[in-house]
Amino acid sequence: MTPFTTHTGLAVAMDRANVDTDQIIPKQFLKRIERTGFGQFLFWDWRADENGVENPDFELNKPEAKGASVLLTRRNFGSGSSREHAPWALEDYGFRVIVAPSFADIFYNNCFKNGMLPIVLSEEQVEDLFQRAAKHANDAGGYQLTADLTSQTLTDEHGLSLSFDVDPFRRHCLLNGLDDIGLTLENEDKITAFEAQHVHAAPSA
Repeated sequence: MTPFTTHTGLAVAMDRANVDTDQIIPKQFLKRIERTGFGQFLFWDWRADENGVENPDFELNKPEAKGASVLLTRRNFGSGSSREHAPWALEDYGFRVIVAPSFADIFYNNCFKNGMLPIVLSEEQVEDLFQRAAKHANDAGGYQLTADLTSQTLTDEHGLSLSFDVDPFRRHCLLNGLDDIGLTLENEDKITAFEAQHVHAAPSA
């Protein structure tokens, strides 16, 4: 997993609350066996009609949203089923940071395991970000936000500086690019020694 320290990217605002995982990645796309390639189906039911024609009014389809890597959204993002395909789709699409007043617990944890940083801010702070994104949408380069996990701050080029909290263990894992496998491999020497000890101790047939 790629370590996350700081990220600066174009922010896109999606003014929707209670976005569930079936809306993030609809169930008909879960038959894929790979972890990659889901980005093309992100928010499919909102992004396109039944014939696959893009909806020009959907937030991510607008020209000013092209290349966005920071998603601003409303409360309870990632609710519904626990499918890990949801963060896979968001990450594959290009998002590295998601900002919301609250997240569903399982989705929130899965973000960290897949190299993304979910940031929880107050309703008022998120609303301010929405207003800033709208105000600066037509600036050169659009509205950019920088998330610094080391200092736990979110900043923009217009004087904004917000602090956010992250559990120390999750922060450690993300800063060092450690998913569940990576955490296990940190103890590879101990595991190897344990296995060797038990192999030698095993009774002969």
